[in-house]
Formats: sequence, structure tokens, C-alpha cells
Amino acid sequence: MGEWFQKLADKFYLCFIDDARWTWLVDGLKNTLIITVFALIIGVIIGIIIATVRSTYDKNGEAMKKKGGAGYVVLKIANTICNLYLTVIRGTPVVVQLMIMYFVILVNEQNGVIVAIIAFGINSGAYVAEIFRSGINSIDQGQFEAGRSLGFNYIQTMIHIVIPQAVKVILPTLWNEFIVLVKETSVAGYVGVVDLTKAGDRIRGRTFEAFMPLIAVAIIYLAIVIILTQILKVIERRLRKSER
Repeated sequence: MGEWFQKLADKFYLCFIDDARWTWLVDGLKNTLIITVFALIIGVIIGIIIATVRSTYDKNGEAMKKKGGAGYVVLKIANTICNLYLTVIRGTPVVVQLMIMYFVILVNEQNGVIVAIIAFGINSGAYVAEIFRSGINSIDQGQFEAGRSLGFNYIQTMIHIVIPQAVKVILPTLWNEFIVLVKETSVAGYVGVVDLTKAGDRIRGRTFEAFMPLIAVAIIYLAIVIILTQILKVIERRLRKSER
């Protein structure tokens, strides 16, 4: 048993202590968190815009069609573009989108982290859009009428009344998207980004030891997800209290 522990300790030293390889995991974790946070911000911005366009078309499309005019044409074109975006993004793997972004669209961009942020942000936007749209559709029609009675136009009503209420409804689901995004960024290494997964793989390549670095990466991801899940539980409890 003592010999087994000694071998385990030697492997631990080789993988993490020798040549300060543990710092690779720290740097990889930093890139993972940077990509995740900024990609989610981009995703939320895209999601709100697309959800607003689609829900507006669903609620007012028929009425605007009867009236005609440029407003309806613009809205219909915007809705068509949004539907095309959702179909393409949700219908293709995120790793393929990442590689297209890096090797085709942003081929001159040398910073892989920026490319990954944009790629994951665009991907996340498609899912966030549907989350927001479901939240907007859950808001009672009377809230729109209340906004009109206060003198707000449709956009002002969405910004000041509807979207804040929708955020409260969808916050747990949106937080789950954040958790999923953390794990999805593990494919960023395909374009040369040294994220957490890539850092573990680099240690494996240098030491020829797979168990220690890959288990360490798995444990770190698990710890992140557990922490985020606990935060989500706190948010849900506070939301339930505020509803009472």
C-alpha cells in the first residue's frame, strides 16, 4: 500500500509540481471563465433582440399585415432572418461553428480567445433567444396594455415592463444555459485556445500520464458546476420568497 501511495505521489509531482505545470490549469481555467462570461453576455444581447423581433411578429404580425406598410415588411424580413439564424445555429455542432469562425470568417484574427468568445456567443444567442421568447410569451397581455395606458410605445413597453418581468421568469433557465456554456467551451482547444481541457491535455502530452491531469480537469469542471448550481438554488429560493 505504501508503494502504491508513493507512485501516486510521484505522478502527482510529475503532473502538477514539476515545471509548475499546475499553473497551466490555472491559466486554462482563466481562459475558460473569460470565454464563458463574455460569450454569455453576447448571447444575452443577441437573444433579447431576436426574442423581441420574433415575439413582436407573433403578437402583432397579423394586425400589421392587414394595415400593410413598410413597418410590416421590415418586421417580416427581420423575423425571417432570425428564424434562419436559429435554424442554422441550432442545427449545426458548436465545434463546427467554432472552426468556421476561426479558419474561415476570422482567419486574420490571431487571438483565439476572442474568436472563441464570438463563436460561443453567437451559438449561445440562439438558445437564449428561445429562452427569452418563452419568457416574453408567458407575460400576460394586460401588461402590454398597461404600458400603452402609461403612454409607452411598443418598444418602451418591452424595455420597461415586459422584459424585466420575463427575466425574473427565465432566470433559472438562463442560469442553466450558463452552466451548459461552461462545459461547451471545452472544445475551444480545437482552435488553439489553451482552455482548461487543453491545459490538461498539454500536461498529458508532456508527462505521458493521462489519469492525473484529466481527472484534475474533470474535478475542476465538476466544482464549477456544483458552485453554479448552488448559486442557482439560492436565486430560485429568493425568487420564490419575492413571489409571496
